[in-house]
Amino acid sequence: MNATSTYDDDRRLADALGAAQASTRLKAALAIGTRAGDGYADVLVARCAVEPDFFVRDMLTWALTRLPREVTVPRLVAELTSGRAQARAQALHTLSKIGDAGAWPAITVALLRDGDDEVARAAWRAAVVLVPDGGRAALAAELGTQLGRGDREVQLSLSRSLAALGDVVEPVLRAAAAHPEAGVRAHAAATERLLRDPDSAFEPDLNAARRVDALGREREEQLRADR
Repeated sequence: MNATSTYDDDRRLADALGAAQASTRLKAALAIGTRAGDGYADVLVARCAVEPDFFVRDMLTWALTRLPREVTVPRLVAELTSGRAQARAQALHTLSKIGDAGAWPAITVALLRDGDDEVARAAWRAAVVLVPDGGRAALAAELGTQLGRGDREVQLSLSRSLAALGDVVEPVLRAAAAHPEAGVRAHAAATERLLRDPDSAFEPDLNAARRVDALGREREEQLRADR
């Protein structure tokens, strides 16, 4: 194959990533990943930011993991400051798959607390993969600030990330057990159950936490009445 035909093939594959049919985009991402050519890095990263199909995004990530880390990691780190939420989320997801510890400093508090749930979830997962051993306790404390956030799926993602850190999360969960917000306490209790038994059902019991609040208020009222 001469240089011209190779260039033409590369151009066709890059163009196919923007095709109308998801199946065409999927095949293009697969072909690019199979070739594993450095020259595809920019187009893969750019497509991650806008690709609407989950399976195509997954294939784009796979293709990026096939390229040299020194090529992909700087480009993915640059995406973490993008104004497009999907760009940040997909870059974080891909970094977690590559697992290059050199990307750890790019996992900022702003990302861990990102207002977009999908970005935050991806940041939690990436952080757990990339954090150095000496930073695990601090990461657990930071993730603990997000207890009570979001719906069940968001909370499950956070709980799994916390549980993956191991015993360093125990002080965080003990502190959260005394939090004034019932939602935080319920989420902490569910996380502790998951930590002890990874196969247990994840069901934060908000009603139970609220009953504890109600009982506490009743006791306070009774004490005031007895004085």
